[in-house]
Amino acid sequence: MFKRLLMFSLFFTLLFNCSVTEKPEFVKLDNIEIVDSNSKTITLTVNAFFLNKNDVGGTLKTDDLKVYINNMEIASVISDEFEVPKREYFTIPLTVKVATDSIINDKSIGNLLGSLFSQRLEVHYKGEIKYKIMGYSSTYTVDEIQDVKIKL
Repeated sequence: MFKRLLMFSLFFTLLFNCSVTEKPEFVKLDNIEIVDSNSKTITLTVNAFFLNKNDVGGTLKTDDLKVYINNMEIASVISDEFEVPKREYFTIPLTVKVATDSIINDKSIGNLLGSLFSQRLEVHYKGEIKYKIMGYSSTYTVDEIQDVKIKL
């Protein structure tokens, strides 16, 4: 009987002393870079920055995060789940490969030539990142635009 009472009180002490009341804070999407470009593909990377103030982790997953280049939807980022560290500032790297023929069409030639001359692309990430922990889930809305220098 004493063991059960001790286990019961220990469980509730741990439950009420752990901070699980808020989802990790989405800080920003930054450091968008073109890490590789050739005649067939352009590879972009971006870091999603978060701050987890909780005593427990959880998971983050990007489902259907859209990537726009010069206002044209060119790809979606779908990633594996990332483990969220407890009580820590952390980043999640997101990578997308874009087929160059998907951004070259009759409507985009002028835009693309202008970008090549200026050596800059407008990259827009828009969508959601999902957070899950112990049956609870929440989403972060992402809507970030940056001008990215093209490395030729």
